[in-house]
Amino acid sequence: MGGVASTAPNSLKHVEWMWQSNLDPWSKSEPAEWSHYSDVENLIIEEEFSKKQPRATLDNYYIDFNDNLQISKIDENKKRPIKRFVREREDQRLREERFMDLPVASTRSFGGEYGWISPFVIEVRRDLGLQPEELPSNNKSIIPMLVEKAACGIIEEGKCIGKQHEAEKLANMLREKKNKKMKEVWKCCVYLYSLESFLYKTLNATMRLVGDKEHEKIWRSKIRTLGPFCLLLWDDPYNKKMKTDTTLYRGAELKPEQIAAYEEMVKNPDEYRSFQAFTSCSRSREKAEQFGNTVFIMDVLFAFIADLRGLSEYPDEEEELITPGVCFRVERVEFNHKTNKYLIYLQLRQNFSAYAQADIKNTKDNPKMNDAYDNRLCFDRPHLLDDDFHLRYDRDGNRQMK
Repeated sequence: MGGVASTAPNSLKHVEWMWQSNLDPWSKSEPAEWSHYSDVENLIIEEEFSKKQPRATLDNYYIDFNDNLQISKIDENKKRPIKRFVREREDQRLREERFMDLPVASTRSFGGEYGWISPFVIEVRRDLGLQPEELPSNNKSIIPMLVEKAACGIIEEGKCIGKQHEAEKLANMLREKKNKKMKEVWKCCVYLYSLESFLYKTLNATMRLVGDKEHEKIWRSKIRTLGPFCLLLWDDPYNKKMKTDTTLYRGAELKPEQIAAYEEMVKNPDEYRSFQAFTSCSRSREKAEQFGNTVFIMDVLFAFIADLRGLSEYPDEEEELITPGVCFRVERVEFNHKTNKYLIYLQLRQNFSAYAQADIKNTKDNPKMNDAYDNRLCFDRPHLLDDDFHLRYDRDGNRQMK
């Protein structure tokens, strides 16, 4: 991510809060076991501690700084010791849930092929009443509105799952950037997305349902609440050109029938599917192989992928984020007897916009798109691409001016 400084606001790199998680936290006969608070809970606790407040309020507990106790809101007799310590974050492993869960809904191992942009993003634009060419990266006047709607949506989603305090913390961090330029807003969104919280889990679980007719009402019901944040995260102002010649890795735990589906796709080299959610991958194969029975080895031909390392709360994960709508085909499936894992080789590319299709066809007609966001035409003619095709189009599918 060229030109992006490492700026993790309210960083957790030096402070960590933990609670004693033994069945009996007051037992003197067994060694103490300590568990971490979530990233957002940690931010809430540390902020109140730094302000020299007597307590911090979480969704289910109070934190009493005077007595170093976690106290249940439901039963104040249920108390556990807490502790604070300062050190460099030493996360060397990938977070299993973030990097191993399936990049699409578990009932389907992949989504159908759509166009240049995810249908979820398209519907967000329509719901917000934005014009086809309107994006926060090219119209700064809509940024405050989008930030406020994103903040309200995060709070509403948090309330639904009993995470109101966490949601309010995330929303307030985003609101601090309301009157900033899009680059600052986007960096904040990346940081919030990188935190271990309900936000990235809820957003991606929703977007993975795109293309599943049985659950269409579910993902559409989240457009109002999750859509504004999704749009702010998707509209990366730094990466206007596609990434090429990169290899990324992701672990997964696949069922036999899911592996068989990928093997079937090998027989159809022209068949593409797509990632409909933001999909976390790592540049480190070694880390991706730490868990699961399968490793995806993804060869990026040309696609919009954001390097989050400089902005993430977990830089050691070497996270790269595949944006919704990137397509893939399966080159081959192997079984490695040494590691006892399946290796699934994918080839990734961005689908083509209507303008790009006209360019590829080399016609004089440049079809006008009905909606700059909305392009679901599937066009697969990679052999017609010249070497600099990926340099001529930006992330919105528009031809770049020389």
